[in-house]
Amino acid sequence: MEKLEARIRNHDREIEKMCNFHYQGFVDSITELLKVRGEAQKLKNQVTDTNRKLQNEGKELILAMEELKQCRLQQRNISATVDKLTLCLPVLEMYSKLREQMKSKRHYPALKTLEHLEHTFLPQVSHYRFCKVMVDNIPRLREEIKELSMSDLKDFLESIRKHSDKIGETAMKQDCRYNHWKIIARIFFSLLLSPDVQAQQQRNLDNIVSQQPRISGGKKSKKEFSASSELEVKNTSPMSEQDSGILDVEDEDEEEEVPGAQDLVDFSPVYRCLHIYSVLGARETFESYYRKQRRKQARLVLQPPSNMHETLDGYRKYFNQIVGFFVVEDHILHTTQGLVNRAYIDELWEMALSKTIAALRTHSSYCSDPSLVLDLKNLIVLFADTLQGYGFPVNQLFDMLLEIQDQYSETLLKKWAGVFRNILDSDNYSPIPVSNEEVYKKIVGQFPFQDAELEKQPFPKKFPFSEFVPKVYSQIKEFIYACLKFSEDLHLSSTEVDDMIRKSTNLLLTRTLSNCLQNVIKRKNVGLTELVQIIINTTHLEKSCKFLEEFITNITNVLPETVHTTKLYGTTTFKDARHAAEEEIYTNLNQKIDQFLQLADYDWMALEPGSRASDYLVDLIGFLRSTFAVFTHLPGKVAQTACMSACKHLSTSLLQLLLEAEVRQLTLGALHQFNLDVEECEQFARSGPVPGFQGDTLQLAFIDLRQLLDLFIQWDWSTYLADYGQPTCKYLRVNPTTALILLEKISRVMRDTSRKNNVFAQFRKNERDKQKLIDTVAKQLRGLINSHHS
Repeated sequence: MEKLEARIRNHDREIEKMCNFHYQGFVDSITELLKVRGEAQKLKNQVTDTNRKLQNEGKELILAMEELKQCRLQQRNISATVDKLTLCLPVLEMYSKLREQMKSKRHYPALKTLEHLEHTFLPQVSHYRFCKVMVDNIPRLREEIKELSMSDLKDFLESIRKHSDKIGETAMKQDCRYNHWKIIARIFFSLLLSPDVQAQQQRNLDNIVSQQPRISGGKKSKKEFSASSELEVKNTSPMSEQDSGILDVEDEDEEEEVPGAQDLVDFSPVYRCLHIYSVLGARETFESYYRKQRRKQARLVLQPPSNMHETLDGYRKYFNQIVGFFVVEDHILHTTQGLVNRAYIDELWEMALSKTIAALRTHSSYCSDPSLVLDLKNLIVLFADTLQGYGFPVNQLFDMLLEIQDQYSETLLKKWAGVFRNILDSDNYSPIPVSNEEVYKKIVGQFPFQDAELEKQPFPKKFPFSEFVPKVYSQIKEFIYACLKFSEDLHLSSTEVDDMIRKSTNLLLTRTLSNCLQNVIKRKNVGLTELVQIIINTTHLEKSCKFLEEFITNITNVLPETVHTTKLYGTTTFKDARHAAEEEIYTNLNQKIDQFLQLADYDWMALEPGSRASDYLVDLIGFLRSTFAVFTHLPGKVAQTACMSACKHLSTSLLQLLLEAEVRQLTLGALHQFNLDVEECEQFARSGPVPGFQGDTLQLAFIDLRQLLDLFIQWDWSTYLADYGQPTCKYLRVNPTTALILLEKISRVMRDTSRKNNVFAQFRKNERDKQKLIDTVAKQLRGLINSHHS
C-alpha cells in the first residue's frame, strides 16, 4: 500500500506537471471557444431566420411533394395489382369455362380444361387462398365429370337397348336392297319361262348375283373407314358435343337410300366416356363396366317373348333386336381401340347363336302353318346374311334351317293331307266327260295323258279316270314347288336340293296320299263302283310317276342317273292303294254274297226238290252278272281275280250251309234242291261273266261242291272208298270228314223214318239194308280220317 500510494503521488505530480505545461494552451483554447460561442450564436440566429424563411417558403412545395408521394405509391400498388390480376384472371376464366362446360355436359373438354388449369395456371398463383380452394376442388370435379360421363353412357346404353330393333331393321333393310334386283329378275324370268325350268333359272341367277359386290358391304366398309379416320381425330381432340341417343329416322320411300345402321346412332357418349376414363387412368374399369352391361343387355335381347311363334312380326322384332345389338358392337369394335375385342365379340356371338337356335327350335315347333314357316325361313336367311355381312359365322343357322325344313315338310304334309281329303271327298268317282276340244286340252294340260283311240273319238267323250286324278297330280306338283321355295337361298347344291325335294315328295306319296287313299278305300259307305274307279285312277297316277321324275329333274337339273339320287316311290304307293282297293272289292263282294246267303231258307227235310233254283240264288247270280259287267274297265286281271274270289267264297259259303251244326238232319230231296242251286252257280261260271278265263277255270271254284254232291246223289261210295288217295280219283276234292258229317245228317233222317214207318216189312228191310250200308260207309270214313291224322 505504501508503494502504491507512493506510485499514486508520483503520477499526480506528473499530471500536475503536464497540466502546468499545457495550461496556457488550455486558457487560449477557452478564450477562442468563447469567441466561437458568440459567433455561433450569431450563426444560429441567422440559420434560424433562414430556416424560418425557408419553412415559410417550402410549405406549398411540401404539400405538392406529399401529393406526389401518394400518387407514386398508388401507381406502384396499381401496377402490382395489374400484374397479379394478369396472373389470376386466366385461372378464373379457365375455371369459369370449366363450370360452363360441365353445365353443358361437355365432359371431355371440361376434363381437358381441368388439366390445363391444374398443371399450367394454378401453380403460378398457388399462394392465393382462392387457388387453394380450387386445388382442393379438383379431385371432386374429376369425380363429378367421371360420374356425369358415366350417366351419359348409361343413357346411351338404355337408349340403344330400346332401339335395337330399329337399328337391326335398318341393317336388314340394307341387306334386302342387295337382293332387290335379283328378285325383279326372278319375276321377269317367271313371266317368260315355263314352270318346269323357272327354278333352274333362279338357281343360275343366284350364282351370278353371288359374284356381284354387295352394296351394303361396300357402304359398310366406307363407314368403317370414315369411322376409323374420325377416331384418329377424336384421340387428339374433344369429341362431338351432341347429346347421346338414337336419331329418329322416318320411313323413307323405296327410291331413297336406306340409311346405314351407324347413321342412326350417336356413339359420342361411348367415345367421350372412354377417353375420359382413359385420361383418368380408369380405362380397365370402364371396359369392364361396358362389357358387363352389354352382356346383360345381350341376355335380355336373346330372351324371346312367349308368344313369338304366333306371328311373323314376333320373329322379325326378335331378329331385329339381335342384329341391332351386334351392329352396335361391330361398330364399337372397329371404331375404338380395345374397348371390345374380337374374342369378346365371338364369345357374345356364340352365346347368342346357341340361345337363338334354341329359341327358334322351341317356337318354330309350335307353328303349323307352312306359309308362316316359309316366311320364317326367309327371315332367318335374311338375318343370317345380314350378320354374315358383318363377319359373324352363321353356318349353324343354316344347319338349323335344314332342321326347320323337316318341320316345314311336316306342315306341308298336314296341309296337303287336308287338300287330298277334300279332293277325294268331293270327287264323284265317275269318268270325266268332255264336250269340246278346249276342255279336253285343259285336262291334258293338267295331267300327262295320251290315248290315240280316245283322241280319235268324237265329242262328247270321257276320260277313263275321274277328276281327282288331274287334281291330285297338280297338287303333287304344287307340293314340289312349295318344297323348292324353302330350298332357295340356303346355299345348297343342286344335288342337295334334288334330294330334299325327292325325300319330301316320297313322304307325300307314301304317307300322306297313301293314307288318304286307304281311308277312302276303307270307308263303310264306299261302293263297288267307287272302288273300281279308284283302281282305274291309281293305275293312271302310277303311270304318271315318270313324268313327276322328269318334272323334278327339270327344276333341279339333276339327272336321275346321278349317283345317290333318291328315287320316287309313287309307283309303290299307287300299287299298294290299288291292291287295297282290289282287296276291298273282294271283301265287299263277299259281304254282298253273305247278305244274299242270309236270305237262304232251305227246307232240309223236304222229300222232293223244287223245279228251279232258289230265288235268293237267282238274285245273287243277277247281282254278280251286273257287277262284273262294270269290271270290264279294270286293268290287268283284277276283274278275273274278283270273279274267281267271289265264286270261291260262294262255293265255300254254300258248303258251310250244308255243314252247319244247326242242320242236324238232311234229306236227299233237300240235297237235290241244293244241287239245283249249285248247277245255277256252275251255269254262271260257264257263261263267262268276266272275259279272260281259259276253259272251265272258273267252274273249278265249285269243284269241291260238285264232287261232294255227285258222291251223295249217285251214292257212289264204292268208287270213292276204292280210289281214295289216288291222283286219278273221281272224288279227289271230297274230304272224308266233310262226307262223314253230311252222311251222319242223312243217316239221322233214315233212322227216324224207319222208326215211324211200320207199313211194309219189305220196305223196312230195304231201309235197314241202306242203314247198314250207311253205317259201314261211316265206319270206313272214320277209318280214313283216323289213318290220315295218324
